[in-house]
Amino acid sequence: MKRKLALFLAIVAIFTSVLAFAGCGKSEKTTKSDMAYIKEKGTLVIGMTETEPMNYKDKSTGEWTGFDTEFAQAVAAKLGVKAEFIVLSDWEQKFTELDSKSIDCIWNGMTISDEALKNASVTDAYVKNIQVVVAKKDIAAKYKSLDEMKDLAFAVEGGSAGNKAVEEAGIKNIIKLDTQSNTLTEVKTGASDACVIDITMANKMIGEGTSYSDLVQVCSLKKEEEYGIAFRKGSDMTAEVNKIMAEMKQDGTLDNLAKKYDLILVK
Repeated sequence: MKRKLALFLAIVAIFTSVLAFAGCGKSEKTTKSDMAYIKEKGTLVIGMTETEPMNYKDKSTGEWTGFDTEFAQAVAAKLGVKAEFIVLSDWEQKFTELDSKSIDCIWNGMTISDEALKNASVTDAYVKNIQVVVAKKDIAAKYKSLDEMKDLAFAVEGGSAGNKAVEEAGIKNIIKLDTQSNTLTEVKTGASDACVIDITMANKMIGEGTSYSDLVQVCSLKKEEEYGIAFRKGSDMTAEVNKIMAEMKQDGTLDNLAKKYDLILVK
């Protein structure tokens, strides 16, 4: 009986080892790096929102354009893939979208924040930014700082650096919207008193000669920020894009692009 039991256990052990070995081999064959996954499907899917001058629709062609759009297209070409742009309906869910592989990266004037570093693999910085308070001229004439405006209603893009700034300032009346451009509309119509947006956007979209000519900058928040590109945690795309970015800085491509869109490049 003991011999039969020992033989049976030995056979079970061998069978289990074979299955484990086979499973291990299969896992090694099917596991791809993030870059291999992207190159195999032939597209780099970019999660973004419509934000001038980073990603926006050209009025004459209806095609996506902007600094980040052109930057992404150039990087994609160097990788041998096509850049595909997807508008995120909820910016606050951007990292969830990234993890689920609905998108391959977040490339849309994304501030390098503690949240971004915690939830993604972020590239080197490439453009400088700062948050600014925007309001109608009559309101702007009454205030000089965000602290003085605590009792006003603020519109922000949910999950943005502007959203975080008003919360840290102790403002209670906060209206979260899906894009920064919608916060400007909110202020223009009088639904909100003010908004906090990127200066890169404010420089392009408010003031004389724009659709928001009645809006002006009240103040800046004095805390300099930098934009980065977010890939999945552990992605080998981060190092590859950093390499391409360095080459584009070295040969002047990014500098010329920054001048085209009136942005300050991180050297």
